[in-house]
Amino acid sequence: MNRVNSLTEQKEDKYSLRGRVFNHIREDILSGRLKPNEELREVALGEELGVSRTPVREALRQLELEGLVRIIPNKGAYVSGISAKDVLDIYSIRARLEGLCARMAADAIKKEQMEQLDEIIFLSKYHEQHRHYEQLFTLDSKFHEILYEACGSEILEHLLKDFHHYVQRVRKTSLSEQQRAEKSTKEHEAIAQAIRDKNPDRADQLATLHVLNTMKNVKQHQIEKIVEKQEDTNGKI
Repeated sequence: MNRVNSLTEQKEDKYSLRGRVFNHIREDILSGRLKPNEELREVALGEELGVSRTPVREALRQLELEGLVRIIPNKGAYVSGISAKDVLDIYSIRARLEGLCARMAADAIKKEQMEQLDEIIFLSKYHEQHRHYEQLFTLDSKFHEILYEACGSEILEHLLKDFHHYVQRVRKTSLSEQQRAEKSTKEHEAIAQAIRDKNPDRADQLATLHVLNTMKNVKQHQIEKIVEKQEDTNGKI
């Protein structure tokens, strides 16, 4: 099976019973509702989701492949979660891939996608002035989602969307700071302008720098404490 077919199957599986169970449990892990080292009982999860043990078991195996769950033979399945090191690793990888993505988008972006980026930036400036951090977080997610789609590569889009989603709680903490929120919007605007100008080198450079700046901000917030706090507060930021 080639990678493109595998990606197609993942998209189809998203709407299958196993896919829905997988997405539900993964979201609970990434949001912090399910804490690291918490046991994942197939029967309890099945009852909660209204399904049999089979799709739960299959979903847990898939989550193990993603590193979010560890399965111990004859004992059970436990949440692994995302550690502070995982977060920094993801940002390091994203910095390289996001630059490539912006470079490709400079050549492949569609008119409607460019218009969407412009609208997101316009709305971000408004919510930034009024310190609407929840809306800024949503718009930030949407900006990157459109950027990933604009690169024209389903494989790269899939990888970046997953990485971006994995660090959602840390991103939310970073964007709740006024100074970083303002810089992030300006960085988005510069990336969009480089893409509009069909300047792949500039787009690559700016997108890479954007992720590295976010990573620097995360480090300044002492990522270990953020992760620990999220674990202790059941994922609420």
